[in-house]
Amino acid sequence: MIKDQLRVGFAQMAPVWLNRQATIEKMLDYIQQAAKQDCQLLCFGETLLPGYPFWIDFTDGARFNSPLQKELHAHYLEQAIQIERGDLDAFCQAAQAYNMALVLGVVERPIDRGGHSVYCSLVYIDADGQIKNVHRKLQPTYEERLCWSPGDGYGLRTFPLGKFTMGGLNCWENWMPLPRAALYGLGEDLHIAIWPGNKRNTEILTRFLAREGRSYVISVSGLMRSSDISTDLPHGELLQEKAPEWMADGGSCIANPDGSWLVEPVANKEHLQVVTIDHARVRQERQNFDPVGHYSRPDVTQLTINRERQSTIRIKE
Repeated sequence: MIKDQLRVGFAQMAPVWLNRQATIEKMLDYIQQAAKQDCQLLCFGETLLPGYPFWIDFTDGARFNSPLQKELHAHYLEQAIQIERGDLDAFCQAAQAYNMALVLGVVERPIDRGGHSVYCSLVYIDADGQIKNVHRKLQPTYEERLCWSPGDGYGLRTFPLGKFTMGGLNCWENWMPLPRAALYGLGEDLHIAIWPGNKRNTEILTRFLAREGRSYVISVSGLMRSSDISTDLPHGELLQEKAPEWMADGGSCIANPDGSWLVEPVANKEHLQVVTIDHARVRQERQNFDPVGHYSRPDVTQLTINRERQSTIRIKE
C-alpha cells in the first residue's frame, strides 16, 4: 500500500430480511469477495442486519395496540443483534482474518438498556477484529420512532485508519449540523454515511458532505424489494401484497474531498465496489477551507458534546 492510499469499498445488498443468521452469512460472503480485491475497509447499509422496519410504512404502523404490529415487532426483537451475546463474533473473526476494517449497520438490542428495546446502530470493527465503537442513532426519523429508541452521544468518535481519520453517522443524522461538526472537530477526513437505501438521499447529500468536510464520503445503502419478503415471516403474505415493488433502491456512492464523484450512485442492483482513495486529496482541499481549523472561530462558536452512555439506572453498591 502506498503511504497515503487506502482501499475502501461498499457492499450494496438486500438482507435476507428479518433473518439474522442468513443475513450474516450473506454479508460474510461479500467480505470474502472484498478481501480478494485487497479491500481494507468495507461498509454496509443502515440496519441491514437483520433489516430495516419497512412494514411500518405500509401496514398502518401507528395504530395503537395493533396485534399485527405487536407480532412483527416481537419477531424484530427476536432477530435483532445482541453484541453481548456474541452475535457479531463472525464479523470480528473475518475482519482479523482478512485484515479488513468493517462498518456494519445493525438493529441492536442492548442489554445495557434492559434488553427489550432496539436501536439503529453503526458498529465499527477494526482490522484486528475488535469492536471499537457502537454508535446508536441519535434521533430515529419519522415512522422509525414507532420502532427504534433514540440513542446517545457515546458513539460520536473517530478512529485512525491508515493516514485517514474515519467517522460515521446513520441516515438522516447526516443532515444534523452539530453531529457532523462533532466528527469534524475530532479530525474526521473519511466520513461513512449509512442508509437503508435510496438514491434520492445519497445523490443530494453525499457531495455536499464531502464539500463541507473536505473529506472523502462513502454513502452505503441497502436494497429491498417486495420479492425479498419471505412468506415464512409473520404476516408474510400480507406484507408481500401491500409492499411496493422497491422499498429501497440503493444509491451507494463515493465522493471526493472536492465534492466530485469518485463513484456515482449505483441503483437497483446488488453491487460490490472497491476503490483506492488518496489522503493527499484531503490535504489539497484543506488549503482553502478547513471547517474546524483555519476556517473556524472557536472564540465565537463552540460545540459541547455529551459522550456519556445513557442508562435508566445508576447502581451504587
